[in-house]
Amino acid sequence: MDPRVSELFGAGSALKCAAPGLGAGYGGPGASAGSALGIAPKKTASKNGKKVKGRASRNTKPNNNPPYLPPEAEEGNIEYKLKLVNPTQYRFEHLATQMKWRLQEGRGEAVYQIGVEDNGLLVGLSEEDMKASLKTLRRMAEKVGADITILREREVEYDSDVPRQIAEVLVRKVPDDQQFLDLRVAVLGNVDSGKSTLLGVLTQGELDNGRGRARLNLFRHLHEIQSGRTSSISFEILGFNSKGEVVNYSESRTAEEICESASKMITFIDLAGHHKYLKTTIFGLTSYCPDFAMLVVSANTGIAGTTREHLGLAMALKVPIFIVVSKVDLCPRGTVERTVRQLERILKQPGCNKVPMVVASADDAVTAAQQFAQSPSITPIFTLSSVSGESLDLLKVFLNILPPLSNSKEQEELMQQLTEFQVDEIYTVPDVGTVVGGTLYSGICREGERLVVGPTDEGHFLGLKVCSIQRNRSACRVLRAGQAATLALGNFDRSLLRKGMVMVSPEMNPTICWLFEAEIVLLFHAKTFRRGFQVTVHVGNVRQTATVERLHGKEELRTGEKAVVRFRFIKHPEYLKVGAKLLFREGVTKGIGHVTSLQPVSHYQHDS
Repeated sequence: MDPRVSELFGAGSALKCAAPGLGAGYGGPGASAGSALGIAPKKTASKNGKKVKGRASRNTKPNNNPPYLPPEAEEGNIEYKLKLVNPTQYRFEHLATQMKWRLQEGRGEAVYQIGVEDNGLLVGLSEEDMKASLKTLRRMAEKVGADITILREREVEYDSDVPRQIAEVLVRKVPDDQQFLDLRVAVLGNVDSGKSTLLGVLTQGELDNGRGRARLNLFRHLHEIQSGRTSSISFEILGFNSKGEVVNYSESRTAEEICESASKMITFIDLAGHHKYLKTTIFGLTSYCPDFAMLVVSANTGIAGTTREHLGLAMALKVPIFIVVSKVDLCPRGTVERTVRQLERILKQPGCNKVPMVVASADDAVTAAQQFAQSPSITPIFTLSSVSGESLDLLKVFLNILPPLSNSKEQEELMQQLTEFQVDEIYTVPDVGTVVGGTLYSGICREGERLVVGPTDEGHFLGLKVCSIQRNRSACRVLRAGQAATLALGNFDRSLLRKGMVMVSPEMNPTICWLFEAEIVLLFHAKTFRRGFQVTVHVGNVRQTATVERLHGKEELRTGEKAVVRFRFIKHPEYLKVGAKLLFREGVTKGIGHVTSLQPVSHYQHDS
């Protein structure tokens, strides 16, 4: 981890950067950051010079974008097709099987580029051929149980007089038995930047009245409604059906109805913006394993309060981040542009090394969604209003197309491992009993399955039975790796449970420890960090105070220095894994790192 990330946590001003903001061009899925922004990489241009020269030189329209996409990849969910006009029955069967494979690679989503050769050359089709190709594509989708949506069409002009078109088409599987694609987005940003209001507008389908009406349904406590500040973690869902249309509470009365009609689900994790609730925000980022983070910045206040710190946290945990500048209806255009320039300057500084990409049209939103998942350095920036609804549609287009980070192969590997469920929330529900909420890290969990939960204060694991499972507030029989859910445990004693525990398969033989070692970078500390110092450690869903027992090869640490440190938990042993990301804090002290070794309980006796 680059120690320069520490600049994001400090109060120092952002470094000035002379590079101007880059405009978004047409870079198809899989394009590099350069080509996504309308810049042809030097090497590729020279290598493909001969191939492109003959046709590109005849192009009469002035166009900065390269007339090619990167060559088609064998794996992944992107398919290039020159044309699909009247295929034979045998060819049609082959094409349908190929579509099934691409959908499986994209976990239910695939993108087809029509009018593009396998090497990425944008050839284009006549209007007649394009209609026939799209008709064939629709038939293929029907055969495999999917729907198609045309994302965008574009004309390419070479030597022919007839205008030729290329089309980008999203193919999405119609959901069956709750097997929708689920993406988790953590919502970060300073207090009063409009996070809860934006989520209220997206999920309820009604614009805000300027006084916070949209956010009222998101709050969980009376004091949150009275102060208007989120203090706890709440979850909100936004669905998209197989045609790419928004499914939210404006048409569906319950979460169950949304789940039934949605092919893709975005679960927003609404986190607290106030510095007082920083531990809750860190817990939300570390334990709920978000796929993406949405940083909300108020246009009228700019980068203030915890904004810089939240950006640093997301980067430290390697969560891809996109930015929403809200409240643009409150201030003049010049103020909005100044906030965007301020963000661009921070994103380009050495600690970040990001490429900001301002989204101004639906075409930009499609490009941004595809590039964002492919290249971690791209950071899309949206400017919108929750009151006037300005540019809100661009954010919906972006969320609709946003692909999952893991492919089907990684998902399959996780599902074949032993069951491991992280406990993040504990409730008591009348007539149901004890209920735990959390994420299934690996394996498969079914109704009626017997698991063990722990570690307890003594370091033991206790047997229990999963009575029922709910996902997004609707019943579910099977839970797969990577999915978040709540499990009912019947009459299991709630007092034996706590946040940070895990529920695992009885044959796993989990390693629990009091002592562990981690390689850390000290991001900020007022004096020197030495033996005996106590910090709050966050590792996944584990949050506990630990004492520094030893610094290997050093007596003390200063800001920006690295070391291998041995920590000891002070209250109870925890279940950890080697390689897990670690974050620790105490007052203004902050550091990040990863677990390098564990000292399991069985190797020594803990003296209480």
